[in-house]
Amino acid sequence: MNKQEKAALEARRLFLSEYQGVLSTHSVDVPGYPFGSIVPFCLDHQGRPVIQISKIAQHTKNIVANPKVSLIVSESGVDDAQAHGRVTYLGKAGKVPDVDTDTEQRYFSFFPSARSNYNAHDFDFYYIELTRLRFIGGFGQIYWIDPVLFQRSSPFKPEQERGAVEHMNEDHLDAIQHYCTLDQLELSSDDPPVLAGVDGEGFHIRVGQRIYRHQFEQPVSNSQQLRESLVELARRSA
Repeated sequence: MNKQEKAALEARRLFLSEYQGVLSTHSVDVPGYPFGSIVPFCLDHQGRPVIQISKIAQHTKNIVANPKVSLIVSESGVDDAQAHGRVTYLGKAGKVPDVDTDTEQRYFSFFPSARSNYNAHDFDFYYIELTRLRFIGGFGQIYWIDPVLFQRSSPFKPEQERGAVEHMNEDHLDAIQHYCTLDQLELSSDDPPVLAGVDGEGFHIRVGQRIYRHQFEQPVSNSQQLRESLVELARRSA
């Protein structure tokens, strides 16, 4: 693995470990200036970040006028942000078609409280198609990453992922709790953990409003390998 490939892998792991970032758009009201806002996101099945934004929001108006945006994601929970990883994801935002209910359902699995906004207000989903990516892994670790090395589609069809997530949440809460113990996540009886999503490299667990990432030691490419990885993890000693 060369330096570019290693940097792309580290950048992707960081990106998948976080669930919110700073979206920068081109200001319509103050031309020539960037406009930043905090947005939660998850990836769609093509590996693109997806956000849910209101038609009346300033950043939405900016995107309609100029779809070129950046999404900055930095490593959370650190004392010195400049000494740790961050990713600047540059791309073009596009509206997710209304018929794409798979993306909608995946987003709500990560952020269920957003469903009420979507139903009660005028919100749409947007994906960001990657143009170029900047990764800083810490002091002196600075790379422009080829999109081909960074972006990966999920090996699972949407219905396969939903089936796996629903099965785990309905029948294997004890296993999910064990995963949390392995990753040293704090739990409470008020907020039982649920599986939010799975992909070829790991899975996300939602505890209350927070999202946590577990990375597989080895990637999986089909449902049988996914099952084997989840079973092995459930049997692992804490």
